[in-house]
Amino acid sequence: MIRVIICDDQAIIRDGLEMLLKLEHDIEVLGQAQDGAEAIALVEKFQPDLVLMDLKMPGLNGIEATRQIRANYPQVKVLVLTTYDDDEWVFDAIRAGASGYLLKDTPREEVIKAVKGTALGKTFVDPSVAGKLLNQVAGKPATPSATLLTDKLTERETDVLRLVARGFTNADIAERLHLSEGTVRNHVSAIFAKLEVSDRTQAAVIAIQHGLGQEAR
Repeated sequence: MIRVIICDDQAIIRDGLEMLLKLEHDIEVLGQAQDGAEAIALVEKFQPDLVLMDLKMPGLNGIEATRQIRANYPQVKVLVLTTYDDDEWVFDAIRAGASGYLLKDTPREEVIKAVKGTALGKTFVDPSVAGKLLNQVAGKPATPSATLLTDKLTERETDVLRLVARGFTNADIAERLHLSEGTVRNHVSAIFAKLEVSDRTQAAVIAIQHGLGQEAR
């Protein structure tokens, strides 16, 4: 059962999302929040698997709420669902630790797919938003501190990161590389530490920047 909290300042959006999610037998909606502060309180109370987070809200916005949730409850994933695709909102949400970024015109079946996939560790980003991220990392010049990933990671960690960047779960990676899930988890933790990131989305962006987003040949 995937346990979800919905955060949006518009009651009609919250109610619509709850009705949609409740149609799925493996999703449970634990509560609704109308701003970031309420979302944090509900996360503290229920310890959900995932928060569906709007961004621009009165009071504490979704960016800061995401940052606090990810810092204090790293096991809780945040999936952004918003009307805003401006560069600033996108980059700030990812930097805050969001595991995915969808726009509110996303088809219903894609929202369901994203909720279930994000809970399993996959990354879902709206195609228009993904383009912004790719343009950002592609145009970012290398710096002395941004050494080749192969200088930081072992060969096996590089293999794991390549698959993380392609959206594979730990179980998928374990099957592809003929490893145990525990070994993959250890590799992912080591990758996060070496790259100084807190989640798979941030690691994937760095991987894409260094050309690891494509399938190895």
